[in-house]
Amino acid sequence: MRKNEADAFSVLRYARVSPKKLLFVVKDLQGKNALEVLEKLKFVRRKSARYLEKVIRSAIANAEHNKNIPADQLFIKSIVIGRGPMYKRWKPAAYGRATPIRRRTSHIFVYLERRLPE
Repeated sequence: MRKNEADAFSVLRYARVSPKKLLFVVKDLQGKNALEVLEKLKFVRRKSARYLEKVIRSAIANAEHNKNIPADQLFIKSIVIGRGPMYKRWKPAAYGRATPIRRRTSHIFVYLERRLPE
C-alpha cells in the first residue's frame, strides 16, 4: 500500500519487538474505527500493543492536523508489519562455546481512511 492511497498514515521504524508478536495483536484490527481500536489496545497486556497504540495515535493526529479529518470518521484501512534489522549478540555456552542471540525489530505502517460512522 502506498501512502497516497490512504487518507492518513504513520510509521514507526525499528520497534524493539518481533514482527511475529506484533502480528498476534494486529490480526483483527483492520476495518475497525480507530478510536475504538485505541480503547481495545489499552486492555491488551503486551508490549506490542503499546507500540501499536503509539503509531495509531500518531496517524490520527496526522489526519486531524494535516487534512482536517475528525477522529471519529477515521477507520483503519490496513496495518502493515515489516521486518527490521536484527541486533546480533552472543551468549556464553558450555565448553567455551557461544550461542547467537537475535533481537528482532519491526517496522509498523498504519494507514487510515475516512468513512462516515454507521
